[in-house]
Amino acid sequence: MKNFDVEQFIPRKDARRLDPFAQYAMVVADEAMKMSGLDLEKIDLDRSGVIWGTGIGGFETIEHDISEAALWQGEPRYSPFLIPKLIGDIAPGHISIKYGFRGINYGTVSACASSTHSIIASFDYIRMGRADIMITGGSEAAITKASVGGFSAMKAMSERNDSPETASRPFDKDRDGFVLGEGGGALILEELEHAKSRGATIYGEIVGAGMTADAYHMTAPHPEGLGARNVMSIAIKDAGIQPSDVDYVNVHGTSTPLGDIAETKAILAVFGESAYNLNISSTKSMTGHLLGGAGAIEAIACITAINEGFIPPTINHFTDDPDFDPKLNFTFNIAQERKIDIALSNTFGFGGHNASLIVKRYKE
Repeated sequence: MKNFDVEQFIPRKDARRLDPFAQYAMVVADEAMKMSGLDLEKIDLDRSGVIWGTGIGGFETIEHDISEAALWQGEPRYSPFLIPKLIGDIAPGHISIKYGFRGINYGTVSACASSTHSIIASFDYIRMGRADIMITGGSEAAITKASVGGFSAMKAMSERNDSPETASRPFDKDRDGFVLGEGGGALILEELEHAKSRGATIYGEIVGAGMTADAYHMTAPHPEGLGARNVMSIAIKDAGIQPSDVDYVNVHGTSTPLGDIAETKAILAVFGESAYNLNISSTKSMTGHLLGGAGAIEAIACITAINEGFIPPTINHFTDDPDFDPKLNFTFNIAQERKIDIALSNTFGFGGHNASLIVKRYKE
């Protein structure tokens, strides 16, 4: 996170025992809990849980602490906090300890789809009647030498180093890869009647979700967007709505040459003529790609768009790409005012993991 000072939120002694991805998780979970107005003395802690997503986990710990230990003369000296700092499931563990949530607790790992999968799992447990409240979302802290080097070697990241502020340019003809970001996002999901009974402020309803696999390639999307098409169709069916009911799609939109095309093909296949009534945008053009944390902050972007009545733009658009249908509204460069009743958020991960989430305006 930009200008992030962990000691403003977590005591130094405790912060030293957390990898940055877990620090982010603790901070955003605390912000969400404060917004929720939950009184821990008035809820059933056995029916309150945490599911948290991260694509990589303690990358800085892996890179720095293990390297530092190896530099010692003779036998390497490892910290007793090494393993707890690097494992991805430690974030939901720490969150549950802080709030005393004794219900469902685990981590999800599905690359860039990790936090959307955590939200979907939380949603499913609530609607199955196995939980009342879930803290969910995801975080990532992967801006390290090895991570940037590895993604660059894959040709996944933008090489526009002469203009980094415009390097993330989804759907632009000259896009050449994503820009790495880091941070986290947290949501408090609550069973509707439970939330209403305590007078909670309800920012939106999750009404549908989908999960699929491309079953095609380790890192490249299916060229026709087959997995993306299927996952959106499943989410729409799960929500009990029609494609024409969706107002806004927050796309995965990483600014990669293949990914943006495949996702656009999928949107056209799913929405048909109603695709031209959609607003589409990639908030990654502004935040960069938070990997396992992306789905959480993009779900929050959808909820905010619904409540504020505006579409966040896809910035850094300079040159139209003839491969994209010019009738599609990618909300280029300037935010647009619009009443949004239903928004769909897509996240796709290496390995062919696809997840879609549908959020609806809450109406009493």
